Amino acid sequence: MHSRAGRDLTAYLPDVCAALAEHLPAGVILDAELVCWDMARGRTAFADLRRRITAGRGLAAEVAQRPVHLVIFDLLRDGRHRELLDQPLAQRRRRLQRLLSGAPPQLALCPQTTDPDLVQAWFTDYAVAGIEGLVVKDSGKPYRPGAVGWKKVRRKTTTEMIIGGVTGTATNPSSLLLGRYDTRGRLRLVAQSHPVKAVQRSELAAGLQPMAFQGNGAGHPWPRPLPAGWSMNLTDRKPLPYVQVEPLLVAEVEVDGVIDGPGRHRHLCRHVRLRPDLAPDDVAPLCP
Repeated sequence: MHSRAGRDLTAYLPDVCAALAEHLPAGVILDAELVCWDMARGRTAFADLRRRITAGRGLAAEVAQRPVHLVIFDLLRDGRHRELLDQPLAQRRRRLQRLLSGAPPQLALCPQTTDPDLVQAWFTDYAVAGIEGLVVKDSGKPYRPGAVGWKKVRRKTTTEMIIGGVTGTATNPSSLLLGRYDTRGRLRLVAQSHPVKAVQRSELAAGLQPMAFQGNGAGHPWPRPLPAGWSMNLTDRKPLPYVQVEPLLVAEVEVDGVIDGPGRHRHLCRHVRLRPDLAPDDVAPLCP
């Protein structure tokens, strides 16, 4: 089991790998996505999936408490070691359906349709479950590794967040670390932005006020550097250096609908503009 970046994840997914080994012949290569489901919240939980990477000796307990599913959407090599990359998607799909016939629920076939009404229903109704959008593919196309032969359609909206830190420097901010206050008045990290455009950096720098501390930075609600466990990246285990700033500026950002844990946005957001007309207390608080 390898991540998109090539990292071996096998050791963290003994339950998924056991299901694959039991049901599928050796030599099969699949394109799929890992999903952890939060029964209490009724939605996907990326934070729970990431716990597999950081669990250490507690991995067995994580496996028992938070099972992971593999949602499979393509077949690249079959059980006879035949490469299927040059076959059209429709043909690979038929082979995949036969291969997964009788598979356990842990190995799920990703739904697919050509019905535009059903597509619109998926796009609208599945957002509450943490589904970020749709992937549109040509059923007659082959599979081209490393090439974009499809289009991802994400749900997008804008919202306001409080700037609590920046990567880079306060005079030349690279990206924003963004938060919202919870019901106890604590600023919680909820998102990180993509790199900020050069034309926006001077405006941000003019308003940012770096915080001065003694010792290790006590007084700011977030540790410095940010621990690896706070990252939105599944496999990144490196702490993130950043500059702590006074949480005085409100930014309007573009986000998708994929939220994990207490209002945490799984994917990077895009900084749209500063909102000097809003104070931090005007930003909607996190719901418990």
